[in-house]
Amino acid sequence: MKPSKADDPFHARLNRLVALAAAQGNIRADVEANHDDNRWWPAWITDFRMRMLIAGWSTRISYNMINTYASVVTTSAQIGFDALKEMPDAEIAKIIQPLGLPAARISYLRSLTAFLDNRDSDYLLEADPTSVIADFADQVAHASYKVGQCSLLYARGYYCGIIPVDSGMITRLAPALGMSLSSGAIAHEQMRLHLEAALIANSDYYTRLMYEQHAVTLPARAMPSWWLHLVLIYFKRRYLNQPHLRVCRQRPFCDAVLDCAHSDAMAMA
Repeated sequence: MKPSKADDPFHARLNRLVALAAAQGNIRADVEANHDDNRWWPAWITDFRMRMLIAGWSTRISYNMINTYASVVTTSAQIGFDALKEMPDAEIAKIIQPLGLPAARISYLRSLTAFLDNRDSDYLLEADPTSVIADFADQVAHASYKVGQCSLLYARGYYCGIIPVDSGMITRLAPALGMSLSSGAIAHEQMRLHLEAALIANSDYYTRLMYEQHAVTLPARAMPSWWLHLVLIYFKRRYLNQPHLRVCRQRPFCDAVLDCAHSDAMAMA
């Protein structure tokens, strides 16, 4: 898997899309509400093992279930990873039942526990992320590249440099940006590497854009990887999951992205 070259036209398309997305009031509100302390992966949890667990448990949960999910996360974190992994399945099922798929989520906990028992924290928190994510996807039940990305990012901290990619980013965002990806789960890793390469090539641009558009905190010497992920995930959720009248219908997007001659809103005007 080769990341994008610095002069790839994908970079220019991504730059334009991010600038337009970040300027939208609804996305600004989403990012500012979830950047410094994310509702899905809260900052107050410090045990990296618990972070890897609840990142995996966040899959297959719709956005309107955020309060239910947050309640389960709080209860689980208060119990603690060591106590939770020793509980019988029936007790764990009572805790996670509101999330659905209890058997799969319990299996994930058991498999994650075995994975962690056989790897030291230096490897998990400091080794090359591509290697750790591949290892995670291969060895943890009910995991995948996207779950590995999310779990490792949350374990290492928002600004570890990983830009996780969900399924909607593959099916909705990638075509709009003219990205060519392989079929199957490996596409999540390919897109992650493309996005991270684009960020490295244009880090000053994104840092400046972040400070111009949003009131968020960037750690010293960090590139705005977490911010970029949030802008893209919320653009996808608000404008691409259900095709928005303002969004360009051309794939890849034209230079305008929003409110162009290809959009339904302009066609109806």
